[in-house]
Amino acid sequence: MAKRLFDLRNVPDDEADEVRALLTAHALDWYETRPGSWGMSAGGLWLRDKADYPRARRLLDEYQRQRRDRARDAAAGDPQPTFLELLRNQPMFVLPRLLAILAVLALTLALPWWLLR
Repeated sequence: MAKRLFDLRNVPDDEADEVRALLTAHALDWYETRPGSWGMSAGGLWLRDKADYPRARRLLDEYQRQRRDRARDAAAGDPQPTFLELLRNQPMFVLPRLLAILAVLALTLALPWWLLR
C-alpha cells in the first residue's frame, strides 16, 4: 500500500527536484501526484511500498537537515541591516514609509474619537 512521503505544497521547484533525485538515487519506488486544478489539493511524493517509509524518511530528514544548514550558512554570510543602519544609508527609502506608518497609526487612534464626538 502507498504511503505519502512528501507534500509539495509551497515547496520550491529546486527542492522538489532534489527530493525526486534523492529518491531515485536510493532506488526507492515512488510516484508523484500533481496538485488539483483549482489548488484545493496539493501534490505529493508517494512511496509505492509502505515498508520503504522508514528508510525514505531517514534520507529525507537528513536531506532537509543539510538544506537547512546551507540556508543558514547563506543567511549568516549576508546579515540584514538594522533599522538605524538602513535609516542612515537610505533615508529616502525609510522616511516616507515611516511617515506612512505614523499617519495610519494617528488615523487609527484619532478617527474613532472624531466619529464619536
